[in-house]
Amino acid sequence: MTATLEMPHVTACTATSCAYNHDGCHAYAVTINSSAACGTFLSLNAKGGLDVVAQVGACQRQDCVHNADLECRAPSITVGSTSADAGCLSYQAA
Repeated sequence: MTATLEMPHVTACTATSCAYNHDGCHAYAVTINSSAACGTFLSLNAKGGLDVVAQVGACQRQDCVHNADLECRAPSITVGSTSADAGCLSYQAA
């Protein structure tokens, strides 16, 4: 039997140029890469995604206090505009 965990939700995203961000992030799941940037960020004029609130599917930022086995264990995260398009504003160094 495989145990499943509730994935943290993206409670807010201020990266307004992302195709998944329209009144919140609507990607099914986002990936946070090793520089704490949102790897799911997609700059297009079209809006996409699902009628869901995004979840954190994977986190590659191993030095984050919320990262356990490359999975985010924060209750929720915030994504925001950064110099690299969008990043995880909930990142905290371990």
